[in-house]
Amino acid sequence: MTDPTKIEPTLDGAPAAADVSPEEHEAAAAANATDLASTLAELEQLRAKNAELSENYLRAQAEVQNVRRRAEDEMSKARKFAVESFAESLLPVCDSLEAGLAIQDATPEQIREGAEATLRQLKSALERNKVLEIAPAAGTRFDPHHHQAISMVPGSGQEANTVVAVLQKGYSIAERVLRPALVTVAAS
Repeated sequence: MTDPTKIEPTLDGAPAAADVSPEEHEAAAAANATDLASTLAELEQLRAKNAELSENYLRAQAEVQNVRRRAEDEMSKARKFAVESFAESLLPVCDSLEAGLAIQDATPEQIREGAEATLRQLKSALERNKVLEIAPAAGTRFDPHHHQAISMVPGSGQEANTVVAVLQKGYSIAERVLRPALVTVAAS
């Protein structure tokens, strides 16, 4: 005979009265086994999902590193060969200068014509590469972003802060000033 005050543990760890019938005890054990199997199956699913997510993360990290490396390679090549098209467009200018220097008994007129043709080639090469002249006309409003004032000219008869003369042309490349135009400016 069992003591009714004695409590025996069940499979799930909860205490149960000693007078529980064997059928109830087997049913509780079966329910516990089913819960355990369900929990283990869920744990396996979570482990599989974790492994999949870990693999996806590692693949994504590798892809990011590959993209970064390819971008660095492309940047390196772009820096290395950025001047290539510009140099290519200057080669005809160099050829013209060499051809002009090869002529031993050229007249001053021929030299001038050759120099003018070479200058046109050079300007064309610069324009193809988006290097544009900054040469403001007299009377143009002074722009400190594109012009550099060398001196102020009093009594020029022009409105104050306007360009009187260009002493040296400026140049810009892709809307960025390489060298401002050196100008004289009308004083007030």
